[in-house]
Amino acid sequence: MIRIAIIGIVAVLLATQFKSTRSEYSVYIGIATCFLIFFLSLQRIEVIIDAIKKIQGYIKINQVYIEILIKIIGITYISEFSASLCKDAGHAAIAGQIELVGKLSILAVSMPILLALLDTIHQFLKA
Repeated sequence: MIRIAIIGIVAVLLATQFKSTRSEYSVYIGIATCFLIFFLSLQRIEVIIDAIKKIQGYIKINQVYIEILIKIIGITYISEFSASLCKDAGHAAIAGQIELVGKLSILAVSMPILLALLDTIHQFLKA
């Protein structure tokens, strides 16, 4: 985490330096830094996926639910990443739309879990 924080701080200082003279370089530095941090964070995502698989070994969980959870994590990360890039480039409206579509995508992907939960509640109420 310290390495990522240092990369971020150095990138912000460089981008600030270029912002007044060559503003396009400031945007390029921000985008390049975001991608660098993204690739560094992939290691953390692998740890999370391994932990989810280990939990699945201990508890009987339907594989479909695990896949949905991983999709939700991916959608969240991609939508936040791309929305932040758009905000940094000065396009807040596009960033807002990306965030909205990300939230709707998470809702759509999680529908099987919601339906299974409602079905379980319905079975308990019938009994």
